[in-house]
Amino acid sequence: MDPKTTGTQEPYVVETKSHDAELQPERKHSITGDVFLHDHGAETELRRILSTRHLTMIALGSSIGMGLWLGSGSSLIKGGPAGIFLGYVLSGFMIWSVSHSIGEMAVMYPLPSAFVQWSGKFIDPAWGFAVGWAYWFNFVITIANELQAANTVLRFWTTDVHVAAWMVIWFVVIVAVNVGAVTVFGEIEVIASTIKFSWIFVVIISCIVISAGGGPVDEGYPIGFRYWNSTPFTHGFKGFLAVMPTCIFAMAGSENAGLVAAETANPKKSVPRAVGSIWIRLATFYLMGSLMVTITVSPFEEDLFGGTGTNASPFVIAYRNAGIPVLAHFMNAIILLSVISTGTISGYAGARTAMGLAYLGMAPQQFKKADKLGRPWWALVPTLTVGFGLAFLNVSEDGKTIFGWFSSLTSCFTLFGWGMICLSHIRMRKAWKLQGRRVEDLPWKTWTWPYGAWFGFITCVILLGVLFYLAVWPLGVTPNAEDFWASYISVPLILVLYIIGKVIYKTPFLVDLKTVDLDYGRRFYAEDVEKSGKKGNVAVRGLKSFFK
Repeated sequence: MDPKTTGTQEPYVVETKSHDAELQPERKHSITGDVFLHDHGAETELRRILSTRHLTMIALGSSIGMGLWLGSGSSLIKGGPAGIFLGYVLSGFMIWSVSHSIGEMAVMYPLPSAFVQWSGKFIDPAWGFAVGWAYWFNFVITIANELQAANTVLRFWTTDVHVAAWMVIWFVVIVAVNVGAVTVFGEIEVIASTIKFSWIFVVIISCIVISAGGGPVDEGYPIGFRYWNSTPFTHGFKGFLAVMPTCIFAMAGSENAGLVAAETANPKKSVPRAVGSIWIRLATFYLMGSLMVTITVSPFEEDLFGGTGTNASPFVIAYRNAGIPVLAHFMNAIILLSVISTGTISGYAGARTAMGLAYLGMAPQQFKKADKLGRPWWALVPTLTVGFGLAFLNVSEDGKTIFGWFSSLTSCFTLFGWGMICLSHIRMRKAWKLQGRRVEDLPWKTWTWPYGAWFGFITCVILLGVLFYLAVWPLGVTPNAEDFWASYISVPLILVLYIIGKVIYKTPFLVDLKTVDLDYGRRFYAEDVEKSGKKGNVAVRGLKSFFK
């Protein structure tokens, strides 16, 4: 059989036609040499040119932004040392479980707007509609929040420049990264993630030294676990619950590997490595990072972000109080880089989500279009524009107030998305079993099944209830309608989206798993079907005919 190049859309892929029209044609990546079978129903105008290195680094650093570097200050005030640490432990277990569910599905179904298509395929198209638009709103809110955070970070250096001017400057940076080729975006995120990942080791070592009394300025004895011993919880159990929105917001975006998988050359190699590395980020960034805050900064420090003072990062305050201004300035610069990087990848993810919605008929069809460099202009421009507009609506508001509102909204959207991902995984496995397929035929299997998926789903449901409780009875504030709707309006919005989806699609409550087409949108990998040797399997017969 004579191979032929598929044309300008994917010049790096060679496709071979089979004599049997039903057979899946084999494809070979001309750069990596990876061989896989054609993924029926998964073709888009995106370019699959991101590598395992890109996906791994994006998974490691994409979510490291203001949630950790700034939000940990407000969490320390609300929950105390023990409260913030336990909050990150619980959130860490959740995203670890969600990531394993993503890994198993993203290898088999590496689709644009993956979460939407998985939810629509295995749960209900109406829920897929709600997930897709909820995630899109989540990404544009994150863009706005990161632009707001950049202003808070810059106030450490100067207050002479108007907030609106800084927003324009950093928005231009976010736009510039997103309008470049996909490989440019990938390389920039690799660099940013490398810097953030490297810096956390500086933070850990230096904070341990400061806590041990090794800084130029100390009180004559080590800090150690002084704050843990004196006030482990500043507001009791309710204070612990109150840190959860910020902890979840800090980890929101960790699931972006599922979206980026659609633009990787070989998801079977890239996705498991990205999923396997998540424990490094969880342990190093969030658990160690939050622990360093608790052993260096008092929860009653007025200048903490969320307090009554300058609203600086707790890490910056730790260096300032220890008399190390150089590290304080470097820390602030890293925070600024992190904030802009998170805003950039939110623009990327939001555009791909809108594109995936269009392929499902849930958004304007123009969103499906991408240029020859793989840039989805029609989806990218509205995403960035709405995010910028939301940021500008709040230039006159206090930064910590806006952060509280946006982080609560993002937390609700994130919990909904995580829960639907886990439920999609549960139902995908059930459909696989009902249709008589073997677990061994999955291209990649998570060892956490079924406990990880069920833990993630149940915990998300419980925490959505916790967020409702905090919206009705907020910490330290008299219950009022304004704070309730500012914190919880995302949940009614999700329900409205679901109802709209039901009206549009008129589907049953849940899809019939016995009738789900498990091969539509699936990526077939040559090495898997060759090993399976299953008689009558279309993909295997295609592979055998190729080697005749």
